[in-house]
Amino acid sequence: MEPVRQPAHADELTPGLFVRSFGAAFTSVFRGWGHGYGRLAESHAASVAGDALVAVALAGTLFFAVPTTDARGNVALYLVLTMAPFAVIGPVLGRVFARAPGSYRAGLVLSSAARVAVVIGLGFMIESFWVFPLAFSLLVLSRFHGISRASVLPVVVRNTEELIDANARLARAGVIAAALVVPPGAVLQAWIGPGPVLIGAIVLYIVSTVAATQLPPVHLSPRDRAAGRYSLPRTLRLARFATATVRSLNGYLVLLVAFSFRDADASVASLAGLFAAAGLGYFVSAWLAPLLGRHVREEPMVVGALAVIAMAAFIGAQTLSLLAALIVALAAGFSWGTAKFAFDAMMHTSLPAAERGRAFTNAETMLQIAWVVGALIPVLPFWPVELGLASAGVVALIIQVGYVSLVLVPEASVSPIVPVVDPRQPDEDPPPAGVLDLI
Repeated sequence: MEPVRQPAHADELTPGLFVRSFGAAFTSVFRGWGHGYGRLAESHAASVAGDALVAVALAGTLFFAVPTTDARGNVALYLVLTMAPFAVIGPVLGRVFARAPGSYRAGLVLSSAARVAVVIGLGFMIESFWVFPLAFSLLVLSRFHGISRASVLPVVVRNTEELIDANARLARAGVIAAALVVPPGAVLQAWIGPGPVLIGAIVLYIVSTVAATQLPPVHLSPRDRAAGRYSLPRTLRLARFATATVRSLNGYLVLLVAFSFRDADASVASLAGLFAAAGLGYFVSAWLAPLLGRHVREEPMVVGALAVIAMAAFIGAQTLSLLAALIVALAAGFSWGTAKFAFDAMMHTSLPAAERGRAFTNAETMLQIAWVVGALIPVLPFWPVELGLASAGVVALIIQVGYVSLVLVPEASVSPIVPVVDPRQPDEDPPPAGVLDLI
């Protein structure tokens, strides 16, 4: 009698096949649009993983290793430090990209290489006050890398209809890389200390630097070089404001529920679970955003992000349990990722190559300030969590209705992007700004 043959799918759950499947899924995020995209994805993934290891090395000094009162003060200081880089980098990068619009590749190389030197210094001074200015420098360089990456993406992915997919795939590469290095980094941090963790970050920044040097150069067309200042279209300014609202609510909700559980003496595992849920929500959006982008325009994606975050806030306000808090954090991360991918795609398709660096610098500055402002509110020690959650839901709904109303109402006096070129007066100030220019 012949032995009974197992079905072909019987080995689907074997460890070997699982590892191979995960490896295939991980390597797929580095392929799809040729050599240039692969090198950009490698540089981005190594950069994000290096930042994650630095965060692991610094985590004990910022949040978990101090009493609640001190933790609030330290987190407030950290939030201010995260906003400060944009006060420095915004004007500088804006001028650099205006004078050398094709310098995005150099920005990737310099921002990664400089972080190698900064982390080496951090390894010698992690127990001193110098940890804050060094962390500040790392934040500046990380933002520099992110803005340069966003500006390079349309160069290596020429099809504008695939930019949401490419941007989301880059995000997945970064999240997966960070998820792979954080667990061993946390073990090394607990058993040995921050030294080995920072060494790992140095190696990753070197990898990011090498990958960035292999990117193709950015060539601007004569039309791009001849163009003067560009005014952002009305739809893009509205989307920027709505996305900034999502970003602000993202920081607000995650810190609100985190401090609520911290004040209730929740375990470190519960707090870590909240931040992991926020990261998971962003990761899920990196998978779903391309699927949504194939069926709907970017504006409805931003509207949907506001709706999701409002719904989660109202649910959390009704019953604040650990499960509800995890749902709030998950929704906050998902909404932020969805809105950001949609907004980035609008920026890529609406702006010429010469203006992307400056536009992304301004947008990232606004988004980071929005996140810090939102995250600073829960730092106040007597902010009721139920009221805070309900307020977040109301704000999200108000902005959602306002955004939809303004997008649907045409404005005949506002035309698409029009270059403002006057060779006689190259430095002439632009026309007076309206309300949308302020947001």
